[in-house]
Amino acid sequence: MEQRAKKTAEYLLQIKAIKLQPSNPFTWASGWKSPIYCDNRKTLSFPEVRTYLRDSFAILIRELYPQAELIAGVATGAIAHGALAADKLGLPFIYVRSGAKEHGLGNQIEGYYEKGQKVVVIEDLISTGGSSLSAVKALREAGCDILGMVAIFTYEFKKASDGFAAENCALHTLSNYSVLIDAAVKTGYISQVEVETLKSWRVDPSVWG
Repeated sequence: MEQRAKKTAEYLLQIKAIKLQPSNPFTWASGWKSPIYCDNRKTLSFPEVRTYLRDSFAILIRELYPQAELIAGVATGAIAHGALAADKLGLPFIYVRSGAKEHGLGNQIEGYYEKGQKVVVIEDLISTGGSSLSAVKALREAGCDILGMVAIFTYEFKKASDGFAAENCALHTLSNYSVLIDAAVKTGYISQVEVETLKSWRVDPSVWG
């Protein structure tokens, strides 16, 4: 698990799916100022990285949830990753929208599923956990048995861990913020001085900067 987390972090830094700019912060859609920006969609453009993530998801799901019957991706970022993992596992795949469509069949969940099926949800990124847990709730309301969620990366916010605990949903990620910072220092991506800025941001990102 530790080696997987380190390798995933190194890949994300290598292809610049994650950018660290402590001295020139990004602005998130929420309005938060952040020294880090994560775009895991970029991993799909690099076959070696894409395959590594697919295989890592498959291994993790086999280890943790051998009883899984269905894989669900969270739209839109995890649709491709979820489909790749499902294909590797030989399992059916569905995906969950943020809300029901306003036209056509009005579906929030796309694909075929049956009530009672044991589902593993795949997400690309966990920040506050709100949108990820909304997908879990939609699947549960549809009658699915959620075994847990797996994701590429988490910022390790307390709000997210509290949210998953409150919803009684296990969360496992291929890598995380702490491992990423260590990898960034060791590869010379950031300096030791910048580490303190990155650590202070994660304590309370809503007021940082």
